[in-house]
Amino acid sequence: MQALDSTSFTLPGQQSFYRGKVRDVYRFDGFMVAVASDRISAFDVVLPRAIPHKGAVLNGVAAAFLDSTRHLVPNWLQATPDPQVSVGLLADPFPVEMVVRGYLVGHAWRTYQSGKRILCGVALPDGLRENDPLPAPIITPTTKAHEGHDEDISRAEILARGLVSEAHYTVLERYALTLFAEGQRQAAERGLILADTKYEFGLHQGQILLIDEVHTPDSSRYFYAEGYAERQAQAQPQRQLSKEFVRQWLLEEGFSGQAGQTVPQMDDARVLGISARYIELYEQVLGKPFVAPDPDLPPAERIERALQAYLAHRNPMHLSDV
Repeated sequence: MQALDSTSFTLPGQQSFYRGKVRDVYRFDGFMVAVASDRISAFDVVLPRAIPHKGAVLNGVAAAFLDSTRHLVPNWLQATPDPQVSVGLLADPFPVEMVVRGYLVGHAWRTYQSGKRILCGVALPDGLRENDPLPAPIITPTTKAHEGHDEDISRAEILARGLVSEAHYTVLERYALTLFAEGQRQAAERGLILADTKYEFGLHQGQILLIDEVHTPDSSRYFYAEGYAERQAQAQPQRQLSKEFVRQWLLEEGFSGQAGQTVPQMDDARVLGISARYIELYEQVLGKPFVAPDPDLPPAERIERALQAYLAHRNPMHLSDV
C-alpha cells in the first residue's frame, strides 16, 4: 500500500501554499484546496512514517459530518474531487480552537488528576473519575500554535487579549455546543459516545464558518456505548475509538512530545496496524464500508489529475455558496 507523505503541486490559479501537520493547503482567489496527506501527528509532532489510507479516512469522515451538520452551522466545504481532497471557501481562522468536553478524559483527566479543579476557567466538581460524564458539556479553548503545543486558555483571557471579539466568541460558543450535541446524537446512532472534540472556525465575508475537519477520530474521542456503564462501575478502561491508541503506544515508548525526546521508530507492522485501525474507525463512525482510492496510480499523481480536472470545470459562482 502506498502512502502520501506530501504534495508539491503547481496548480492553475494557485496563489500560495502552506503545509500543516497533516494537510497541504493550496490557496486560490476566494477558495482553498486542502489535501489530506497520510502524515500522522501526535503530541503536536509529525511521526516519521505516513499511514496508508489515513488521509482518505479522515477526509471522508470530515466531509460526511460537514454535510450532515450544514443545516445547523454553516461551513467551508464545497467539493471533494478526490478521496483525499476537500475544496472550500477561504476563511480567516480565529486564533483559538473550541474544545468541547462531555466526559473527563485525556488532557482534562490528567489536569484533574493533578489536583486542579479549574480548566480553562471552568470549575470542575470534586469526586469525578476518569471517563465520567461531566454535569454538562464544557468548552475549554486552546490557542492555535503553528509550531509546538497548543495552550489552554480561558474565555476571559481570550476576550482580555482581544483574540476574538465578545460578539464573535458568543457565536463560537453557541456553534460549538450545537455541533457537539448533534455529534453526540449521531454517535449514539452508531453505538458510540462522543466524549470530546475540537472545532475550528473562520470568517468569510463577515460570516462565521466551521472550517477544517469535524468529528473525525483525529479531532475527537469516542467511547463504545455498549459496556460503558459496566466498565465505569468496575473502574475499568473504556473502549475508545480515536487516535488515543497511537498516543498510548508513544507513551509506552517514552515519548510525549517533550523537548529532547526521540520519536520511536515505526516498522512496517506498526504502520499497517495503524492503517487497519483507521479503516475500522471509518467504518464504525460512518456505518459503511471503507472504499480505498484507486491503487493503480501513485496517490500524488491521482490527486493532481483530479484537481486539474476539477479546477478546469469549477463554477466561479460556487464562491458565494456556503
